[in-house]
Amino acid sequence: MGSRSQDTADKTDRGSLFGVAIATRDAYGEALAELGSINKDIVVLDADLSGSTKTKKFARLFPERFFNMGVSEQDMMGTASGLSLTGKIPFASTFAIFATGRAWEQIRQTICYSNLNVKIVATHGGLTVGEDGASHQSLEDIAVMRVLPNMTVIVPADGFETQQVIKSIAEYYGPVYVRLGRAKVPPVCPEDYEFKIGLAFIYNIGSDVNIIANGVMVSEALKARDVLRSKGVDAGVINMSTVKPLDTTALMEVANRSKLIITAEEHSIIGGLGGAVSEFLSENHPIKIKRIGVKDSFGCSGTPKELLEFFGLTSDNIIKVALENL
Repeated sequence: MGSRSQDTADKTDRGSLFGVAIATRDAYGEALAELGSINKDIVVLDADLSGSTKTKKFARLFPERFFNMGVSEQDMMGTASGLSLTGKIPFASTFAIFATGRAWEQIRQTICYSNLNVKIVATHGGLTVGEDGASHQSLEDIAVMRVLPNMTVIVPADGFETQQVIKSIAEYYGPVYVRLGRAKVPPVCPEDYEFKIGLAFIYNIGSDVNIIANGVMVSEALKARDVLRSKGVDAGVINMSTVKPLDTTALMEVANRSKLIITAEEHSIIGGLGGAVSEFLSENHPIKIKRIGVKDSFGCSGTPKELLEFFGLTSDNIIKVALENL
């Protein structure tokens, strides 16, 4: 985006100050309901999953601006496109696997090609969908959304950031994909945090290793940072919630001050955050990068905690990778 990150100071985690763990989808439902009373042009579409995506609160408050499209994701995206052409600001929601998989052609041909003002806010992204298993665990959605011209891609880290993201994209013109989760996540954003599209949030920059993460992996990165510090490793953490457009200014600053960069995401290491960071730095500032995520495989059934451990998406694995590669 051509502007530096918000802060290079060592920020205190919001979770240590106040707040409780909530799912980002719950924060979405609250933010959407609040926006509905402020902006009458906001309309919401859902593919028969409003209880799970949390759009049901908006539906109860503003039934005339809520459209249950049924199990018809392609039609939902087309209808959202049409509504945007009338001046409305449509938010279209369903599970990530359906939003990006079943309706990819409509998103490409109708929304992105015409640069329409449609907000796709998908829930149940990543492994933490849990026991529903591989068929519902979208590990490719960031990659297939990031490749589309005109599309902005955002992965909030906690409920507080999610609320700010939803309010921000309502004011931004253009296609946006926001990836939310099913499980509760701890609050990690500082009390004074302000989300801005295209800007990373730098907790601190370490001289040895810097962990670039988003979504649920930000909390794991912060845990890993503290343990690494106790072992004499100067570690930093960056929340790269906007995957596209990347905050390339922040990336260059971090790369210039690092010996090692680790990316951490609840997504395939192919095409997601790790891919985006590697692509930019390989051309502009080659540096050793290790990607933590799902390694070219489908998910499986289990509790969110079991799955994150099984696939190595934990603070322990971040620490292991850091120590092995420094």
